[in-house]
Amino acid sequence: MCGRGDLEALEADVSALREALLAAEVIRADEIVATHPAHRRSATNLVHYLALRNHDVRDLQERLGALGLSSLGRSESHVLATIEAILALLARLNDHAPPTSAGAITFTEGHDLLVDNADRLLGPSSARRSTRIMVTLPCDAAADAQLVAGLVAEGMDVARINCAHDDRDAWARMIAHLQAGAGADDRRCRVAMDLGGPKLRTGPIEPGPRVVRVAPKRDQLGRVVTPALVWLTTIGGPTRPADADFATIEVPVEDLAWLQRRQRGDRLELRDSRGARRKWEVVEVVAGGCLASTEQTSYVMTGLKITCKAADGRDTVKVGTLAKIDQAHRVRRGDRVILTRSLAPASPTPAGVPHYIGCSLGEAFQHARSGERVWLDDGKIGGTIDHVTEDEIDLTVTHVPPRGANLRAGKGINLPDTDLQVGALTPKDLEDLTFVARHADLVNLSFVRRPEDIRQLHRELERLDADDIGIVLKIENVAAFENLPELLLTAMRSEKLGVMIARGDLAVEVGFERLAEVQEEIMWACEAAHIPVIWATQVLDTLALTGQPSRAEITDAAMAQRAECVMLNKGPRIVEAINALDSIITRMQDHQDKKRSLLRRLHAWDHPSPPLVKNGAPT
Repeated sequence: MCGRGDLEALEADVSALREALLAAEVIRADEIVATHPAHRRSATNLVHYLALRNHDVRDLQERLGALGLSSLGRSESHVLATIEAILALLARLNDHAPPTSAGAITFTEGHDLLVDNADRLLGPSSARRSTRIMVTLPCDAAADAQLVAGLVAEGMDVARINCAHDDRDAWARMIAHLQAGAGADDRRCRVAMDLGGPKLRTGPIEPGPRVVRVAPKRDQLGRVVTPALVWLTTIGGPTRPADADFATIEVPVEDLAWLQRRQRGDRLELRDSRGARRKWEVVEVVAGGCLASTEQTSYVMTGLKITCKAADGRDTVKVGTLAKIDQAHRVRRGDRVILTRSLAPASPTPAGVPHYIGCSLGEAFQHARSGERVWLDDGKIGGTIDHVTEDEIDLTVTHVPPRGANLRAGKGINLPDTDLQVGALTPKDLEDLTFVARHADLVNLSFVRRPEDIRQLHRELERLDADDIGIVLKIENVAAFENLPELLLTAMRSEKLGVMIARGDLAVEVGFERLAEVQEEIMWACEAAHIPVIWATQVLDTLALTGQPSRAEITDAAMAQRAECVMLNKGPRIVEAINALDSIITRMQDHQDKKRSLLRRLHAWDHPSPPLVKNGAPT
C-alpha cells in the first residue's frame, strides 16, 4: 500500500514530467509552427514524446503500475493526454483538483490521426485488414500485363517501382498495366517510385571467359536427381518458357533455322570447353527455341559446336556470344582491401594478398577517417580503416565467414561511422523526378541523412508543381536514424508523408544485433508523429524465392502487422508470398494493435466457464 507521502511524491514526479513536456513544446515552437496545418498537433505530440523519452522513467513506471495506473508504455500517440489522465487520478487520491488540461490530443484522436494520414498516403485499407501490402514490381511487369493484374487481384495495395532499374518507357508500361489491372478489379492501387540516391558500391572486376556451366542436381552419392535444363534460343530471341524451371540455363545459338529444324527427342552432341563429350536431348520445342535436358555436367563456351545427328547427315550450329563470367576477390580475415577512386576493372586476387577494388562514391575519400568501420556486400565482409589518401582507403578485414568470402563488383559499401557530406538527390534522381512527379502517388527518398535532403526535395517538387505527391523517407543509415526527430519535423511540412524502415542497409549500418531495437524506436517515434510506417526488406523473401518460408520470417511478418504497410520484394513465388502475408497480418490484427495486445476470445482453448455478470445479470 502507498502512504499519503508516497502518493504526493508520485504526483510531483508526474507533474514534473508534464512540465518538461510543455517546456519542450515552447523550445521547439518554431519547428512545430513550420509544419503543415494537418500535422501541427501531431508535431506537438512528437515533441512531447521526445521530451518524455529524454528521461529514464522506468522507476516511475513501476510505481504507477503498482497502483494499477497507466505506466506510460503505450502513450505514443497521445503522450500529454496520458500524463494528464494519470495526474487527474492522483489528484483525486490526494484530495485536490487536477491541473488544467492543456488541450492535448485525446486517446481516440491519436489513433484517428494516424489512420487518416495512412489513408491519405497509401489509400484506404481493405475491409479485411488495416495493413497495406506493397510489392516491388519486377522488370517483367513492363511486358506482362497479366502478371501485374494478378498481383492486384491477389491483394497488392501499393506497387513499388525502383528507378535504379529499367527506364522511363518500362516504368510507363508498368503503370499502364497497373491501372488496367486495378480497373478490372474495381479498385485503385497506388504507385510508389524509389529515387536511386547516391551509389556507394564496389567498382568493376575484370570478367572471366565467356563460358557457362550446365550441371544436373546430384545426391550425396553423385547420382543425378534432376537433369539440367538448357534453353536454346537465338541472341535476342524469346526468353525461356514461363513454365520452365527458373534455374534453367539459357544458351544462344547463331542459326534460327537450325532451331526451327529441331524436334522433340533429337539427340544433340558436343565437346565442351574441356574436350569432354556430352549428350543432350531435346524435350520441348516452341517457336524460336527449344528446351534440352542432360544428365552430364557441361562447360559451354562461345563458338562451341552443337551437332544433331539426322538421317541426311550432321546438322551443326555454333553457340553464340555468351556473357563473360563474373570474377571475384577471395577475402579472408586479416587481408587488406584497398578501395580506390579509380573505377578501372581490378584483377581478381586470391586470399592473402592485397585486394584492390574501386569505390563508386568519390566523396568517401574526402570524409573517411582512420579507425572507422567499413562493411562490404551487405555486411558479409567488415573491416577497419588503417589510413586514407586522396585516392585510396586502406582497410584490414576483421569480419568475414570462417572460410572467407568472395568480394564481387557492384556490391554495397557501408561507412556507418563516416560523416558523408553528400546529398540524397543525385543528377539522375532530379531527371527521374520529372517522371515521378507526373506518374507516381509516392516518391521514396533513398539514403536521406539530414533535413536539408528533405528541403531540397520539397523545393524540386514545388518547382515541378507536384508538392501534393506523398513523400516517404527511407531510413537506411545511422545518420538518418540519429537525425530522425529533425527529419520527421521537416518532412511534416508536406501533407502526405510516411517512413520506410529499409532494414537492408540499416542492419549493416547499426549492426544486426541492434536492428530489432532500432526498428522499434523508429516505429514509436512515427506513431507519436502519427506518420504511417512501411516495414520493408526481406519480408517473406525465402517464400517469394522458393515457395517455402523459413520459420523466422513468419514471425517477422507477424511483427510487421503493426506497421501501416508491409513491403514484399520480387520473386518467382511472389503471388504465394502475397497470399501468405495477407493471411498472417489479417490474423494478427485481431491480437495486436501497435504495442497493445488485443484479448479476443481464444477458440483454441475453449472450455466451459462461468458467464460474465453485469449489473447483477449474466451476459
